[in-house]
Amino acid sequence: MLKNFKLQTAEHDVVKLNDEIVEFVKSSGVESGTCTIYTPHTTAGLTITSFWDPRGLEDLQDEIRRIVPTRIDFKHQHDTPQDAAGHIKSSLIGVSMSLIIENGELLLGHSQGIYFLEFDGPRNREFYVKVQSDK
Repeated sequence: MLKNFKLQTAEHDVVKLNDEIVEFVKSSGVESGTCTIYTPHTTAGLTITSFWDPRGLEDLQDEIRRIVPTRIDFKHQHDTPQDAAGHIKSSLIGVSMSLIIENGELLLGHSQGIYFLEFDGPRNREFYVKVQSDK
């Protein structure tokens, strides 16, 4: 079972995806299996982190920007220096993840959230969720 989701991001946005993904997994009827989440963008990423303190999400983007700052001396300048930095950030963070489904639910820790990270933006974005049964 595969579903395509659309979203609109702001510059350097962090978007929580839990609600849509959890609902899709429940509606799939899969009791035991895997859930794969994927985004087909080269300046975005997917991650799991704590949702307790929203400022932690700011810290996450701040640290990613510190590790890979926007600069004009990148060898590839497809669109802008921000776009070039976004390609590197996306490669480091990753564009897909697989999660376990058991008893019809995602196995997530009590404070874990699934997030879409925008490294450019604002943009119209999408991500895919595929649920597969073990049976």
